[in-house]
Amino acid sequence: MDKDKLRSEGDINITVSRGDYWETNIDDDTVRLLEMDNKYFLHQSLSTPCLNVMESCKGSSIVDMEGRSYLDFHGNNVHQVGFGNPNVIKAITKQMEELPFCTRRYTNKPAIDLAKKLVELAPGDLNRVLFAPSGALAIGMALKLARVKTGRFKTISMWDSFHGASLDAISIGGEAIFRSEIGPLLPGTEHVPPPDAQNCPWDCAGECTLKCADYIEYVLEKEGDVAAVIAETVRSTPYIPPKEYWHKVRAACDRHGALLILDEIPHCLGRTGTMFTVEHYGIVPDMVVIGKGLGGGIFPFAALIAREELNVMKDKALGHYTHEKNPVACAASLAAIKYLEDENILDHVKKISQYTLDGLQKLQQKYKLIKDVRGIGLLIGVELANVNGKKPVDEAERIMYMALERGLNFKLTMGNILTLTPALTISYDEMDKALSILESCFEEISGLQA
Repeated sequence: MDKDKLRSEGDINITVSRGDYWETNIDDDTVRLLEMDNKYFLHQSLSTPCLNVMESCKGSSIVDMEGRSYLDFHGNNVHQVGFGNPNVIKAITKQMEELPFCTRRYTNKPAIDLAKKLVELAPGDLNRVLFAPSGALAIGMALKLARVKTGRFKTISMWDSFHGASLDAISIGGEAIFRSEIGPLLPGTEHVPPPDAQNCPWDCAGECTLKCADYIEYVLEKEGDVAAVIAETVRSTPYIPPKEYWHKVRAACDRHGALLILDEIPHCLGRTGTMFTVEHYGIVPDMVVIGKGLGGGIFPFAALIAREELNVMKDKALGHYTHEKNPVACAASLAAIKYLEDENILDHVKKISQYTLDGLQKLQQKYKLIKDVRGIGLLIGVELANVNGKKPVDEAERIMYMALERGLNFKLTMGNILTLTPALTISYDEMDKALSILESCFEEISGLQA
């Protein structure tokens, strides 16, 4: 399949570069384990074959079996407070000794404390919470709640979006790598173009004209019975809409009786410099879904946070998951939030974000292969320019593997964007090292293109 046509927020593993990387960087013991992984796990794109075998992780870094350390600017967006945060581990250990599990129909203090804390942090009148073991499950709860509240079943979501890998989540998602040839998906899942000025069907040429927001209202009006608009507040690639975009969408939802559901699973709790990304936009959605970093980089945990008037399913099961109020996961989440607050991590994110963008923009001025540098907090993208009229997928892969050889791990999105999401605790020295590695990669590939 043509790599240029597979637009995804992850790395599509159909490249020969991975084999080349193994030949020069992986020893026999690692190869043996990778072969065992290949033998026993079902294969799937984005993660098969695996890249390497991790031995440990701490702070901003991961370490492979051969003892090589990599600054992890990927982290699956779970490492907001750094890998192996001692405060989180301490809270988990303590909770495991006291109450390791909460049987259904009972509650527990960590769960109540976490729900209360999230309500206090959430914007506006988002004051009802329900937990789930994963972000995809929380998205499913949001979809069910929207149906019951509105009496409608249709949704509007974005092409190229990702909300999880379950059948309901890929129905509203917009990536072919998950949706293609799967069979019938949920009915009524309308899709619209995302607010991506760089690749806009209306030729916005780098500056969003809000025609994508107008198109959402057009579909709302024509369909007439849409339950909800559901979208990532900002895309992980990243695509960062202007403030006016979400104001227009919020107003359109209100006019047409649709709920607004924002997916902040990858970016909640500080990645964009605020606890909730929507705080940058000055609106309040009807629901927001968070996850990933909520579990302190250790536990898979997510939450649906909704407005009071959406507390309408008392006679139906909305989630009812076995680990819905897991006390250990809740303790981990509370410890992660407390660490973010006590250590002033949000202020650090804002400062080091600008420092990083300044450094990357200097590289953009130096290397013509860099088309665009953009970011919000420590969600940063470096988009590569077309090479000889073609999307620079091969060039992006070369840079990724060059960086790995030098000790920097990140992922590619949409084939040509280097997406950089380090731990929010990253130091300036570590960021300087990462910028130096990137510069050396661009210098080398520029030499290859000469």
